[in-house]
Amino acid sequence: MLTPNTQAQHLSADGAVQTFNFIADQYLSDVYFHFAPTAGTQAGLHQYDTQLEDYSAANIQKQIAALHTYEKKIVAIDPSALDASIAADHTIILNNIRSQLLTLEVIRPWEKNPDIYSSGATNAAYVIMERPYASTNARLKSLVEREKLMPQLLLDARKNLKNPPKIYTEIALEQIDGLISFFQTDVPAAFLSGTDPATDADTKVAFAKSNAAVVEALTSYGAWMKSDLLPRSSGDYKFGADTFAKKLRYDEMVDISLDRLLEIAFADLHKNQAEFARIAKEVDPTKTPQEVLAELATIHPAPDKLLTAFQDTFASLITFIDTHHIITIPSKVEPTLEETPPFMRATTQASMDPPGPFETHSTKAYFNVTLPEKTWTAPHVAEHMAAFNAGTIISTSVHEAYPGHYTQFLWLPQFPSKIRQVLGANTNIEGWAHYTEQMMLDQGYAAAPPDATPAQIREAKLIRLGQLQDALLRDARFVNSIKLHTGQFSFDQAVDFFVSDGYQSHSVALVETKRGTADATYLYYTLGKLEIMKLRADMMKKQGPAFNLQQFHDNFMRQGFAPIKVIRKAMLHDDSPVL
Repeated sequence: MLTPNTQAQHLSADGAVQTFNFIADQYLSDVYFHFAPTAGTQAGLHQYDTQLEDYSAANIQKQIAALHTYEKKIVAIDPSALDASIAADHTIILNNIRSQLLTLEVIRPWEKNPDIYSSGATNAAYVIMERPYASTNARLKSLVEREKLMPQLLLDARKNLKNPPKIYTEIALEQIDGLISFFQTDVPAAFLSGTDPATDADTKVAFAKSNAAVVEALTSYGAWMKSDLLPRSSGDYKFGADTFAKKLRYDEMVDISLDRLLEIAFADLHKNQAEFARIAKEVDPTKTPQEVLAELATIHPAPDKLLTAFQDTFASLITFIDTHHIITIPSKVEPTLEETPPFMRATTQASMDPPGPFETHSTKAYFNVTLPEKTWTAPHVAEHMAAFNAGTIISTSVHEAYPGHYTQFLWLPQFPSKIRQVLGANTNIEGWAHYTEQMMLDQGYAAAPPDATPAQIREAKLIRLGQLQDALLRDARFVNSIKLHTGQFSFDQAVDFFVSDGYQSHSVALVETKRGTADATYLYYTLGKLEIMKLRADMMKKQGPAFNLQQFHDNFMRQGFAPIKVIRKAMLHDDSPVL
């Protein structure tokens, strides 16, 4: 029986939980998805399909005001009255609000980045186009309504863009022709041809009109960027140390000093370089590590066989995971391989695009791979394909599919809350995927058998070198993200660092540095991997002989996309440091 005092506490706690859950749901619908309807479509909430992001000055101010309102509402709830898991959600949602306010009020990409408008419009069409979650007629009708809003979006861009960094305008211009082609060719093909074309005559007429208007608006936007915006693009992409640190704290719950983070980054970089040199010497003692790397770069499939090469890895990865008890794979359905959509090609080589957490009618996940463009020169194609060598194809398949992103997506129904399904920390999502690249090889995947031939031994070592090359790429991101945004590196120095210390081709280095100017905290790959490795080591120390790798990975998955600091507390029951 409850005493009056404990009963009062119990009721108070219940009230806090109910209040928090109500406000959290309100925040997601009235703020988070309301101001980002494309994210709503991606999440599987199709009431947002006819809407589009509104970047008018008045609407941006409405968004800022709404975020401040909900910040006060969340702060007013005492987290000590909540259970541990819900208290963690309280922190996650508060940090998400503060990250968005930092973006809108301080970083201000709507004033600085012309690509968010053109690529954003393209993505808004793509998320309706890519999944057959409703009939073709219904989806085309939604697309028409969304397309009608796109010319205004591009007019708002012209009003908003003040003094962008030159590199941002160059990236937007680099992509614009592909985006125009996407609306001219890919979108009509998806809805008007194939096995299930649209049949509603009125909708088809409306689409012809709305789609032509988008093509015209994008063409005009591209011409305006080239003639007007580019000559006056002399702004600064650097976040600065204070903003960078705040973003890391809000997004990842990491408050380690930037100087200390750089020390951690260089330590991991040098460790991986030393391991690369050791294995390269075993592969060919007459060659330098760079010469072995140059040889590795030539061992790749033909561009037209690249998707098949990835597909061929799935069966062996799944079998290894099951027989070696690495992690539970909740479904036998495999992801679908396809070419990367045009608006993503300038800044990504491979990616996983799963359905959203609330999608019920189209549950296919897409594994995107960027193929060489037909207009590229032979040297450019060779540089691009070097990133898909015998080793990196395996590490990329592990990262994107098994047991990386796709496997984590398959666990999504078991996440403890809607907040954990929607609001994700990249140190968790990308950190997990990067962690699995090394973990799988450490557990024996792709290892030479005991009676291996010299050729098999060599192949196993080349695969490890590919994994290490990917690790060095992420180490270079770690260093460059901080040095680029605190002014310690120029753009060209960052490119050179990717080549000299990250062991990447110049082509890859250029793409990576471009990405880093806008995706400022893309250090989260290695940072998250190191946090997970420390968590695993601490769990092994705590549990001793009882430690079980599959149980560890399964328990990690059950926590959802939460920052590692939250997961540490749930699994270790303490506040020990993440690194």
